[in-house]
Amino acid sequence: MFPFHYLKAADEQAALRAAAAGARYIAGGTTLVDLMRESVERPDSLVDINALPYRWIDVQPEMIRVGSLVRMSDLAAHPVVRHQVPVISQALELSASPQLRNMASIGGNLLQRPRCLYFRDVSAACNRRAPGTGCSAIDGRNRTHAILGTSRHCSATHPSDLAVALIALDAVVVSRGAAGQRRFALAELFRQPGDSPHCEHNLDPGELIVGIEVPLGPEARRSGYLKVRDRQSYQFALASAAVALDIVAGTIRSARVAVGGVATVPWRLPAVERELRGRPIDAGLFRRAAELSVAGAQPLRENGFKVELLQRTVEKQLATVAALP
Repeated sequence: MFPFHYLKAADEQAALRAAAAGARYIAGGTTLVDLMRESVERPDSLVDINALPYRWIDVQPEMIRVGSLVRMSDLAAHPVVRHQVPVISQALELSASPQLRNMASIGGNLLQRPRCLYFRDVSAACNRRAPGTGCSAIDGRNRTHAILGTSRHCSATHPSDLAVALIALDAVVVSRGAAGQRRFALAELFRQPGDSPHCEHNLDPGELIVGIEVPLGPEARRSGYLKVRDRQSYQFALASAAVALDIVAGTIRSARVAVGGVATVPWRLPAVERELRGRPIDAGLFRRAAELSVAGAQPLRENGFKVELLQRTVEKQLATVAALP
């Protein structure tokens, strides 16, 4: 570990001032501390934001507001979330380990860095870690990498399960920075790698996520998250699907579908949603809709299996959620 300065912010303004001076925010530290230990991240200073009051879970008639410092385990266990938005609880409980979920914050989970082995190996070429050095994964070990949203500069998957569930539900981010407060769709937070994979999000320098807002639409209650991985605990997704359906008299009135483990950002599937909308529940419908989930896929040498795996994951989760009471 290398030397760095550490301070605790007593309030929001103190945190913003420290960030404006170049400090990095730290809450649970479950990603940042690991990366610092491996010398992947080398910030000169950290500002601890755990004293800030972003720990609310505010249930309103049409939305749930969640503070960015709420711990993953607390949000997963909240009775209203479990009952009214099960896809969120399931995505959280399938993430990481119980110990990490007790420490990790919601804001930190959304902004966690890629789990690509080359990103975390400082001896390897990685455009996210060191722009312009190349991408060792393109011709290297890429079994776990993305098939959607990739570029010639990066194919690392986005690691957050929670982000996939929230993207499906049209969640909104609330942030504060030098320009004041703003609200924007969570889908606008993440950036595909393109020619600048080191730019992973659209936050301004020093801008702080203070909360998220999750609409309680008619689909939220009939929702769920399926995660396919090499082992059943403490493993990142090879493919995952967040599905939320509004079904009346056997007909799908609206659908929300997003996938993870296969793309460089949490990946919404509007073509799948259009195929489902207004149609009666049917196994053939789910199969046809799932085939649309891989449009534009560009597999690498070792991850071509994800094309079929993604289709099967989406099809299975559509059938599972459709059968819920």
